[in-house]
Amino acid sequence: MKILAIESATAASSVALGEGQSLAAISTLVDARGHVEFIVPAIDFNFARLGWCPDDLDIVAVDVGPGTFSGIRAGVAAAQAISAAIGVPIVTVSSLMLLAMRAATDHHRIWPLVDVRRGQIATSPYRSASGGLVRDGSAELLTPDEFKKAVEADPMDALIVGDIDALPRDFFCELDWVKWSYPRYPSADVILEYAALAAVQEDFVGSQEIHPFYMREPDARINWADFREEGMWPAGLS
Repeated sequence: MKILAIESATAASSVALGEGQSLAAISTLVDARGHVEFIVPAIDFNFARLGWCPDDLDIVAVDVGPGTFSGIRAGVAAAQAISAAIGVPIVTVSSLMLLAMRAATDHHRIWPLVDVRRGQIATSPYRSASGGLVRDGSAELLTPDEFKKAVEADPMDALIVGDIDALPRDFFCELDWVKWSYPRYPSADVILEYAALAAVQEDFVGSQEIHPFYMREPDARINWADFREEGMWPAGLS
């Protein structure tokens, strides 16, 4: 079972190819504005490294957020295009789940963080359990102060992973039961692992059934009235 995994929801973009849970190739770029320019060339590069082609794939997997709007859109669009072109299903996964999966810990509570700008972070509580993770609450958008209150209200030993820099420097003061660690960003190799497990349960969606997990309205909107009547491109270029 050959899988293409695409990660672009946060500042770190990555593309991975693998067979089942076995990683065969991966490329990574940390650049908050470089998702679009990175994804397709990285996919082509890794196909060439392995001697694979798109028709070899059985599954495409992608992080659907939360994260940045441009990053989520870039990854989802790439996954949709490849899935539709070669007729394979898609596995979707949350960036919060990916961060929690990678947080190898004996702590009972895991708080993954994704910086979604505007002074807010996306988070959801997870609990380590035999055989995997259990999510103990829905994803929320919180300010750092609101997040600290949520952590203080939960007496379980906890580990915070993800965008730690979105928290103030004194955040961990008087939180003796709370630690922080890596990863800072979700990664395509973890998407690969998740997709292999999801495939066993046939937990797939079609290319037109993906629902990006933005969690809030975009920072900018397109004023479609500004476009020419003949379309997006100037006359003579379409």
